[in-house]
Amino acid sequence: MSLADLLFGKPLASAELRAEKVGPRAGIAVFGLDALSSAAYGPEAALTLLIPLGAAGIAYILPLSASIIVLLAILNFSYRQTIEAYPTGGGSYTVARENLGPLPGLLAAAALMIDYTLVAAVGISAGVGALVSAVPRLQPHTLGLCLSILVFITIVNLRGVRQVGSAFIVPTYLFVGSLPGAIALGVFKALAGGGHPAPVAAPPALHPQAAALSTWLLLQSFSNGCTAMTGVEAVSNGVRSFREPVSKTAQRTLTAIITILAVLLAGIAYLV
Repeated sequence: MSLADLLFGKPLASAELRAEKVGPRAGIAVFGLDALSSAAYGPEAALTLLIPLGAAGIAYILPLSASIIVLLAILNFSYRQTIEAYPTGGGSYTVARENLGPLPGLLAAAALMIDYTLVAAVGISAGVGALVSAVPRLQPHTLGLCLSILVFITIVNLRGVRQVGSAFIVPTYLFVGSLPGAIALGVFKALAGGGHPAPVAAPPALHPQAAALSTWLLLQSFSNGCTAMTGVEAVSNGVRSFREPVSKTAQRTLTAIITILAVLLAGIAYLV
């Protein structure tokens, strides 16, 4: 057995590809990991601009998160239609090329490649950052940890869709189970304390210059918070990887991913 076969597995014949198909349970782990993990850093990205606005700025996290959830609902509706219309895979490139022409298709493909690259970079660095904050002695090894995780994810993805599901289904569902659990505990404590979370420290006073720029900062904060929607397109790109009936299975998986993400965003926004 060659080193390539050992790392990436033996090449599959076309007749063997049927065994690589996944259902909704594994599909959430394969195609939803990017989107679901963004709940860990999307709200944080929005808050970095809201905190300088003081208590008035932080109060906007709920309406901003609600706007993002509305966008997620629109994306769910749109991508469900795309999956139905393109059962062999219909991402931004395919849809733009066939409906708008080659140039818009190329622009969509370029944007998608940049998006996927940034999703990997930001997701891995955010995860390692959380790990380092919990175990500070790992700080000197931050870069090594990021690169090791990137290599591991690359190898697992090159082995095939079914292997990706097997490798990531446990950590995905641990995350999906633990974060709502933490949110539920926080909501319970908030309600027990009178309906609002107790702040660790009082928010800073609103600076006059920040007040003048508040509208611009709110718009930029909304833009930053939209990073929570990264990876939602993955299901429509990988429709062919789902079991029969392909379109219905992909649609159920997409709706499940977006529903979980919306619940996580709403819970985090409430606790802020």
